[in-house]
Amino acid sequence: MNIQTMMKQAQKLQNDMLKEKKQIDEKIFEGHSSFVTIKMKGTKEVTEVKIDVDSLEKEDIEMLQDMILVAVNDANHQIDEETEEKMGKYTKGMPGLF
Repeated sequence: MNIQTMMKQAQKLQNDMLKEKKQIDEKIFEGHSSFVTIKMKGTKEVTEVKIDVDSLEKEDIEMLQDMILVAVNDANHQIDEETEEKMGKYTKGMPGLF
């Protein structure tokens, strides 16, 4: 295999990786926890927080804070799983590159 062929393959691989990463970055993930829903981009930017206020009483503020935390972590976990699933074929066992 000559160097030009290797460079073309590396360039194709890089383009494929960037395409997959862009798809993940643009996807919206939803984290759920009881009466809280969080929407995040694949970049882990929170874009929306929804609270079912009918289920909430004033005394439940501390619980609400915990539910938001759980929902954010749920969405983050989904992003990490999808990133590993799609990008893992490029990193071949070297986690944490994306």
